[in-house]
This record gives sequence, C-alpha cells and structure tokens, in this order.
Amino acid sequence: MPSDQLPIVAIIGATGTGKSELSLDLAETLARDGVPSEIVNADAMQLYRGMDIGTAKLDPAERRSIPHHLLDVLEPSQEASVAAYQRKARAAIDGIRARGAVPILVGGSGLYVSSVLYDYDFPGTDPAVRERLERDLDEQGPGLLHRRLLEVDPDSAREIGASNGRRLVRALEVIELTGKPFRTGQPGSESLWRPAVTIGLELERAQLTERLDRRVERMWSAGLVDEVAALRTAGFGLTAARAIGYAQALAQLDGTASEADAIAEAAALTRRYARRQVSWFRRYPDTHWLDALAPDRVGTAAAILRI
Repeated sequence: MPSDQLPIVAIIGATGTGKSELSLDLAETLARDGVPSEIVNADAMQLYRGMDIGTAKLDPAERRSIPHHLLDVLEPSQEASVAAYQRKARAAIDGIRARGAVPILVGGSGLYVSSVLYDYDFPGTDPAVRERLERDLDEQGPGLLHRRLLEVDPDSAREIGASNGRRLVRALEVIELTGKPFRTGQPGSESLWRPAVTIGLELERAQLTERLDRRVERMWSAGLVDEVAALRTAGFGLTAARAIGYAQALAQLDGTASEADAIAEAAALTRRYARRQVSWFRRYPDTHWLDALAPDRVGTAAAILRI
C-alpha cells in the first residue's frame, strides 16, 4: 500500500482496558504479515520521564523491540501542552508512514488523541492571562473557575467538569483571548487529518471498576511513593504534580494523607477519570468496539484493518 494511504490505527478506551497490550500484539501480528508498524504514545502523563509506575508505562524490555514514540520526552518539572504534542505526534506519524509502516496511536488522553486524529488548530496562549488564572486556581480552587465558565460557556463547563483545574484554566484563557466559546476538541464534528481506523476497548463497568481498584493498589505495592519521592528532588510542575496517583503520593509523603486514604482517593479519581474517558471516546464516529477481555480481540483488530 502506498505510504500516503497507510491509515493511522488508533487504539482507544478507558484506562485499564489493555490498550498497550493490544497495540503490541497487533504490531506483532502485522509484522508476521509483512507489514511493519510503530507505536505513538497518546497518554499525556507518559510523556514524563521517570513517571513510570503511576502511568503504567511499559519499560523498554516490555516493548518487544517495536519502535515507540513520545515516551519520556518531558521532565516532570515541565508543562505538557496538547498543541506541542500535536505537532510532535503528527511529525512522528508522517515519518512512520514515509517509512512504509503503520502508525499505531495508543492512549487514553482524549484531547491528545483527538488533536492528532482530527483536523483542527489550537488557539494561542498569553502568559499573563495564564498566570492570573493559575493563581486563581491555586488560591480558590477549581470550583470557582468552573462557576465562571458556567456563566460564559455552559456547554464547555459541563463537558470539562468541576475538578479539572488545568482544562478550566485553558478554557477561560481561550475565551478571554478570543471572545468566543472554548472549543473542547470533542470528536465527531471535525474531518480526519489523515486516514484513520479507530479500535476501542470496552468493559462492563463492574469489571472495569475491579481492574482499576486493583491497578491502583499494585502501583503502591510496586513503589509509587518511592518513585515520587525520588522525582520530587528535581521538582514537579503543576501538571505532573496533579496527576492521579502522584498527587496522592505527594500528600502521603507530606503527611497530609495516610497510605490508606491516598490509595482510596487515587482509586476514586481513577474511576471518575475512566467514566469521562468512556464518555469522550463514545463520541468517536466509526469506532470498532471490542470486548477488552475477548480472547480473539487481536485477530478481530487485525481483520478490521485488512492492510
């Protein structure tokens, strides 16, 4: 197939549904058919170097010699930007396609996935406005920003929710700079940037909840608190410090939360985040949804591609 016809294969779904494993299995299946592929990360927190346990990042030995892109490209002290990610991910994908390989985009950060798949641009930023809104967030909490957003852009306020401080700051910044409603990047209304096939993994809520709770417990058992303690020496930026699991581990280290309370809060936030992911990805048109636990999911995914 000519390189300009090779599709992006996007593997999406809530955290804990096995997206990374499917991407590796699918890449190996394609390779056996003579079709090379490379994986592009679309998990915002896996961009951060050293944030491994709390993001369930595959270590190099687990990547089965399959090339991976956009892992470990930022320090935790740096701020992730979806606009910067879009540029880098699209450059990586164009490079993969030029090599005659299939790009497999894998991750659960909805806006990051959408920024690659769909054809739209992001408004600019203003450091002074951003600093003022970040200060309001730190001093008064996300609830105040959410109420402000409800007054000027209720649709975006309902979509973002009352707890996502960073997205609330960005929405209010864009509205102030452009005088227009914030564009949340919801999928479905934009045209595709490149040909794409989207494969979604899903689980019944009870099954997913059980997996997520166990996942959080395993992170603490695997040494998340020690990982956070080591990273804190160099400093966390706002984004990294607020990541689910990392914020709770920091509270435990600071003595403001017990281990049990930290784990319970991280588990509750993970469940809430997964519900938002499901809602976001359900809007993707033409998605092929697979049971995340189906034994034939790899073969089904490969058949869908028909490359």
